[in-house]
Amino acid sequence: MTKTLYIRAGLLAGTAGLAAFAAPLAAQDSAADVAAEAAAAAAAEEEGTIYVTARRREERLIDVPLSVTSLSGDDLIKQGVQDLVAVAQQVPNVTLEVSRGTNTTLSAFIRGVGQQDPVAGFEAGVGLYIDDVYLNRPQAAVLDIYEVERIEVLRGPQGTLYGRNTIGGAIKYVTASLPDETAVKIRGTYGSYDQADLIVSASTPISDNLKIGASGARLSRGGFGQNLTLGTENYNKDVWAARGTIEFDNGPVMVRLSGDYIKDTSEARQGHRFIPSLVTNQPVLDNVFDTRAGLNIVDQEVEAYGGALNVAIELSDTLTFKSITGYREDKSTTPIDFDSLAAVDLDVPAIYNNDQLSQELQLLYEGDKLSGVLGFYYLDANAFTAFDVALFTTLNGFTAQTLGDVNTKTWSVFGDFTYDLSDTISVSVGGRYTNDKRNSTVLRRSFLGGFSDLFGGNGAVLATTSNFNGSATFKDFNPRASISWQPNRDHNLYFTYSQGFKGGGFDPRGQTTACRNATGGTCTADEVFDFMSFDPETVDSFELGWKASLLDNRLNISIAAFLGQYTDVQIPGSVGFDSNGDGTNDTFIGITSNAADADVNGIEFEGTALVGTDFAGEGSRFSVNWSLGVLDAKFNTFIDNFGRDVADQRVFQNTPDITAHMGFNMGLPVGGGMMDFIGLASLRSDASQFEVPNPFLDQDGFVLVDASIVYTADSGLYSIGVHGKNLFDKEYIVAGYNFVAGGVGGAPFIPTLGREGTLTGFFGDPRRVFVTAQLNF
Repeated sequence: MTKTLYIRAGLLAGTAGLAAFAAPLAAQDSAADVAAEAAAAAAAEEEGTIYVTARRREERLIDVPLSVTSLSGDDLIKQGVQDLVAVAQQVPNVTLEVSRGTNTTLSAFIRGVGQQDPVAGFEAGVGLYIDDVYLNRPQAAVLDIYEVERIEVLRGPQGTLYGRNTIGGAIKYVTASLPDETAVKIRGTYGSYDQADLIVSASTPISDNLKIGASGARLSRGGFGQNLTLGTENYNKDVWAARGTIEFDNGPVMVRLSGDYIKDTSEARQGHRFIPSLVTNQPVLDNVFDTRAGLNIVDQEVEAYGGALNVAIELSDTLTFKSITGYREDKSTTPIDFDSLAAVDLDVPAIYNNDQLSQELQLLYEGDKLSGVLGFYYLDANAFTAFDVALFTTLNGFTAQTLGDVNTKTWSVFGDFTYDLSDTISVSVGGRYTNDKRNSTVLRRSFLGGFSDLFGGNGAVLATTSNFNGSATFKDFNPRASISWQPNRDHNLYFTYSQGFKGGGFDPRGQTTACRNATGGTCTADEVFDFMSFDPETVDSFELGWKASLLDNRLNISIAAFLGQYTDVQIPGSVGFDSNGDGTNDTFIGITSNAADADVNGIEFEGTALVGTDFAGEGSRFSVNWSLGVLDAKFNTFIDNFGRDVADQRVFQNTPDITAHMGFNMGLPVGGGMMDFIGLASLRSDASQFEVPNPFLDQDGFVLVDASIVYTADSGLYSIGVHGKNLFDKEYIVAGYNFVAGGVGGAPFIPTLGREGTLTGFFGDPRRVFVTAQLNF
């Protein structure tokens, strides 16, 4: 399989190379046309230039000495991209997935660095920003694509400009600015599995300086499968969402107030069992989207809302002051049926409540030779998680409850400046000092007689196994430096060093009574603190890159090679634990340590090529786009729970060695409009769900193929499109649970928690076809 994927990756790269050579052939015109083309070259170049704010100031993408991918909202809509997860198909070395058992919780990895566990107490490795406001928690972070200007994906540590928890990279979701004239837009979608979406947007100027706008979305779809126990749908979608914006701009002062709301009442997304149940002998279901999960004591429900106030004031021709204020809150309940059976063998109802207030101040300078930003950032956030672990088949009516409450107060000061040493050489230097304080409460109790009162049960408290309160402050300085050589405005050869760190904390599933000292005795308070806590992890990255815009902006390429030194890697783990000493595991506990260090090295190659224009009538065009990521991620050290170095037996989770895509867009003028034919093939090589490989959960390499046909009227009044996703209906695993041992080489499965044997998986979307129509007034 791996050999085949390398061949496919080579073919994709080879096709990209052919496109690069085809572009100059298509650009060769008669001598008489050369003068006319030269006259329009400057205007054409500017029209196709991509601008980003990756360094907190607007710049041409080619000028930024970082690996950045920018995808426009218009292109994403034409491709039929409907949520943030699908963006990863077009960006090298990026994995975006819907977390286990949820519809809207995001698991994000960039260049092998991320976080799969959404429980309060664990920090993200990839930062997600909505209009420059950082989202502190992954719940409600699978953002739907509507009214978006662009999405920027910054790869590699971004600690200097974006702060803590961006050691893998950052994703910037930039919403669209309001138009200058009154506008109404209605977009509808209907397709497979009774998908029926409606998005309505409207905006209008109130005066010369003031505009208001709002949009609402109803997003619904039937399930890909059925819950055979409860008679409900599995993998369905039932979402209401809204956004509102007020913009004031009189030239020197710009103020933007925005707010958003989302309510998700989709059914719980439950897993597919890979093995028959060991006690009730339930066979494996044929449809991977079907389930027998029976947990329903809480509904699957997510409610999230937030607002942002962005202010920019031009103090002079060279100085601009910016203020970014954000508030967000989300609440969710979810019934996570680990075993996916009607039996209450390993059932986990959960509650997540998060809120955050952030304030960022920036002073930007733009001079002839010097440009940069000074800033201050503050975040006050709280994350609360509570869940029961019901193991009724192990011990009748036994429940282990965990409550985690984490408060974060972090502040930082940062600066990043670029100085032009000459017309062709510039240097950039930056740094960020962060003070990150974490207060954590972990309460774990055992109940007998059913679920706890938190979930409407009548269980009585049997024992308190953890009652921990801890506080720690983590301080760090993250430097960044780069040098760029730009012989002209169409080339940028750069070398960049950057660093990032992910905050430390306390294991939200840790159990203090499980702590043992070196002699096997009861731990002291200091030993309990060390047992429950873990330190920050850091990444130092060295990147050499080349960006070029060639052939009058017809061919744009970006190539980067990077070395990453990943130290003090946080390894969260869950293991079955016998809390009452009867010889049977009756709960699971968290054990998180800074047990590893690793090297993450690789290359990335991206490009776009306008291969031909006006070949089938005026305005016709054919373009291709591609990306290739090759990653070599290996642990140098990995200390397991028994003190052994097992680095040669561990792999990076959710990190394929190869990611690639090849896409095209052919536009043909048809009947007073433009018909776009769009295709995309994305490839991912073998990947493991966890650090310990598992033949049932690990995903072999695969290719997804999408296609769209979109007609847009020249008047801009309407468009209609047909979209196909995963056209070859590939089944692929995106997440899973494993609480069994054995099962390899014919050996029997042995449950490590519960009695039925929990080995379940969650899958990406099957083949879907849908039609979209949009009216603009």
